[in-house]
Amino acid sequence: MNRITATLLFLLALAALRAEPLPRAEAEDLFEEGKSLFRQATALADTDPDGARSLMQQALLRFQRLETEGEIRNGRLYYNLGNIHFQLDDLGRAMLNYRRAREYIPDDPRLQQNLAFARAQRADNFAEPEQRKVLKTIFFWHYDFTLRTRARTFAVAFAALWTLLACRLFLRSPWLTRLAVAAAVLALGMFASVAHTHLERARSRPGVILDRTVVARLSDSHTADPAFTEPLHAGTEFEVTEDRGAWYEVRLPDGQTCWLPAASVGLVH
Repeated sequence: MNRITATLLFLLALAALRAEPLPRAEAEDLFEEGKSLFRQATALADTDPDGARSLMQQALLRFQRLETEGEIRNGRLYYNLGNIHFQLDDLGRAMLNYRRAREYIPDDPRLQQNLAFARAQRADNFAEPEQRKVLKTIFFWHYDFTLRTRARTFAVAFAALWTLLACRLFLRSPWLTRLAVAAAVLALGMFASVAHTHLERARSRPGVILDRTVVARLSDSHTADPAFTEPLHAGTEFEVTEDRGAWYEVRLPDGQTCWLPAASVGLVH
C-alpha cells in the first residue's frame, strides 16, 4: 500500500511540475529571432545555400518552440512555419502549416498566393469531380468570394433590406419593393453561404500527407493491397472519413477513398 501511495504521489508531483507556457516577453523574443533568422537565410540563399539552410533550421526551432512550449496557435505563426518548411523542401509540412494558417487568416493575400504556389508543386494531380465543377459554376459566390467578403455582403444587404422596408412605410413605390426583394434574396444567399462554410469547417477533418511517398491501402493494414498502382506524395490533401487510431480512411480530391497510416500524415485541426 505504501509503495502504491508513493507512486501516486510521485505521478501527481510530475503533473504539478508540468512546464508552464512561455512568458509573453520570451515568446515575443523568439518570434522576432525566428523572423530575423528567416530574413538572413533568404538573403544568403543564392550565395551560401548551406548557410541559408542552417539559418532556416534555427528559425524553425524558434517557431516550433512557440507552438509546443508557448502553446501559441495563430495565423502568423503557422504562415511562417509554412514558409520555412517550403524553403527546406518539406512540401508536406509547408502545406499543412499553410492550411492551419488559413483557419485563422483565410483572407490574407500572401497566404493565398503561397498556398496556391505550394499546391502547384505537388506530384499528385486529381481531377475534380464533374458535380463539384457544376456547383462551383452555379454557386460561384460561395467558392470565389472569401468568407469575410460574404459576411460583409450579408451585413450590407441585411441593413439595406430593413432600410428599404422602413422607406416603404412612407413611399409606396414598386421600385422600393423590387429593391427590398433583391436585398432579401442577396442577404439570404450570403447568410446560407456563411452558415454552410462554418458548418463544413466544424464537421470536416482535413489533412495533408507529410511523408515524401506513402502507399495508400485498401484497408487499415500494412499488409493490405495497395489502393493505387503508384504511391501518394507529400502535399496531397484529403478529408478523413474514418479514424481507427493508427490508420485513417480518407477521401481524396477526386472522390476516391483509401487508407493511410496516421504516422505519415498531419491533420489541419
